[in-house]
Amino acid sequence: MKKSLLLLLLLTLFHFCDAQDFTFSQFYEQPLLRNPALAGVFNGDLRVSMAYRDQWGSITVPFRTTSLSIEHKIPVGGHNDVLTIGSQMTMDGAGDIRLKRTALLPVINFHKSLDEERDTYLSLAFMGGPVSSQFDPTQLKFGDQYVGGAYSASNGTAQTISSTGYSYWDMSTGLCFSTTFSNQTRIYIAGGLSHFMKPSIHSLASSQADFLSPKFSMNFGVSGTMGERGHFIGFADYMSQNGNRQILGGALLGLEVTQYDNEEGAILYVGSFLRWGDAFIPVVKMDFSHMSIGISYDVNVSKLNSVSNWRGGLELTASYRGFLKIRNSTLDRVRCVRF
Repeated sequence: MKKSLLLLLLLTLFHFCDAQDFTFSQFYEQPLLRNPALAGVFNGDLRVSMAYRDQWGSITVPFRTTSLSIEHKIPVGGHNDVLTIGSQMTMDGAGDIRLKRTALLPVINFHKSLDEERDTYLSLAFMGGPVSSQFDPTQLKFGDQYVGGAYSASNGTAQTISSTGYSYWDMSTGLCFSTTFSNQTRIYIAGGLSHFMKPSIHSLASSQADFLSPKFSMNFGVSGTMGERGHFIGFADYMSQNGNRQILGGALLGLEVTQYDNEEGAILYVGSFLRWGDAFIPVVKMDFSHMSIGISYDVNVSKLNSVSNWRGGLELTASYRGFLKIRNSTLDRVRCVRF
């Protein structure tokens, strides 16, 4: 009975209220979900990033989220300007009723060079595309289907489900400033606005329609070296949507465990992040010359920990980045939007 009520609550929150966006704990590995203006802010021409998250298995049927993003950078004009094109794909599944949300969001980001001597850019991006949501109504259990304390699917219910899904078009935009210092330290500061067209979300139990509230975000990133073999990276996000706020940030310290003659060696990173009021997140990441893999686990510190027993969610990430063989000039390697 408690599980059924939880699922109904989730369905209500997701469809009838101004829905909130999901986030990854290794949020820096899915930059387009943070802000479309972060597309292309990496060293290379091509980046493919994947993430998989399995959450709340200690409480109910796990929430599983999968994400894939692809970014390709192209030099434009004659002043070190760069254009990034790409796409963000996500699929989110929740609970017994298989509540799913699938999105395919192409992105375009123009990086204007602000300095002829170093990698300093101002980036303006737009991302948008179709989003669809469905669930399995045969898995719903309503209170009036419990007779004498026992549930039976054959018991009738007064609840009416008018639809098993809906779809809408979504849009987001963002602005990012990125620069590189002489000591190889790189930073970016960005701001973004998602759902600025307030897409309508149709109720599944009536003809009433609601809308997805706009979300404002601020994003920060810094990376650099420490001594001959040390590295550090740090990220922070602030998000505000429909009166709710989220702060997520932390840092990783890395040690170059292998070295190569012409390229940066393999780096082992260890660190932690904090999603304020919700979870403490230890992270381990291995960064090779073109590939990186990461693993994290949410230690739940919210009021829900009395039920979750401090357990939150496992998250796995992997990414590839590099220069395309079709364009291998020294100029492109030296002057590009990078992080």
